[in-house]
Amino acid sequence: MRVAVSHVGICGTDYHIFEGKHPFLEYPRVMGHEVSATVLDPGTSPLAAGAPVVVNPYLSCGTCVACRQGKPNCCAAIRVLGVHTDGAFCEEILLPADNLYPADGLSLEAAATVEFLAIGAHAVRRSLAPAGSRALVIGAGPIGLGTALFSRIAGHDVTLMDTSAERLAMAAERFGLAKGILAGPGAAEAVLAATGGEGFDAVFDATGYAPSMEAAFHHVAHGGALVLVSVVKEDIRFSDPEFHKREMMLIGSRNATRADFEHVMANIRAGRVPVEALVTHRTTLERVPVDLARWATEKSGLIKAVVRISPES
Repeated sequence: MRVAVSHVGICGTDYHIFEGKHPFLEYPRVMGHEVSATVLDPGTSPLAAGAPVVVNPYLSCGTCVACRQGKPNCCAAIRVLGVHTDGAFCEEILLPADNLYPADGLSLEAAATVEFLAIGAHAVRRSLAPAGSRALVIGAGPIGLGTALFSRIAGHDVTLMDTSAERLAMAAERFGLAKGILAGPGAAEAVLAATGGEGFDAVFDATGYAPSMEAAFHHVAHGGALVLVSVVKEDIRFSDPEFHKREMMLIGSRNATRADFEHVMANIRAGRVPVEALVTHRTTLERVPVDLARWATEKSGLIKAVVRISPES
């Protein structure tokens, strides 16, 4: 189906692509996978021309073992817009109708935040942690904040950990995520102090930093779960005795499913996700080459940057 691209969010993945650090990408590549759009040519789809849509950027084969189990987010032959195939930093794009979800009730800018929030929502769902669980989210970037917001929506008691006191303070001020631990020396002791010496029931690492992912094993309570939300090129090593004595679950979380997208949109509509506080920077398609390069290094105050593609949006 042919759609007109409206807004595109800039993700940590895009900064990694710009810096040459993404493990699944071949250059050259047009970036852009956090996408809102309007329908231009609906074809046989029930969507009407002009309808606002959220784009699911995960193009799956539909026949592999994962797809047959209803897990197209980890399709064996997956192609992600802006990573494995060219993305949406352009005016129009052709997509399968099944990858377009009605965005009724959302602004087109808010609709461009759904994909990155769905990654956090999927990670929370993967954890299987029930309401009342103590959760630690490591990394207060956009994916970590999205994970923390949906962990809170799931009824968890959420603590954030980050290397930046500024980011922890911003999370407390903008989102009411007041419990924070500064990563670094003393963090392990702070985790024990925050949990009565027990560790957290669910730990989500959204740092994209191998040493943090390895250290996260030690923050998990006996019987708890560690969810690795981010991906790195390096091998991850951990102590097998520490892992086994906790009988902890180690869970990989990749992308998101339609159920996660729908969950995110429902919570935005219900006012439980403060999108206006998440979007801190804005630019246009014409200015994005300069702004993206600058924001790759200038992170102060930056949570989510959004590119306006269509001048009419």
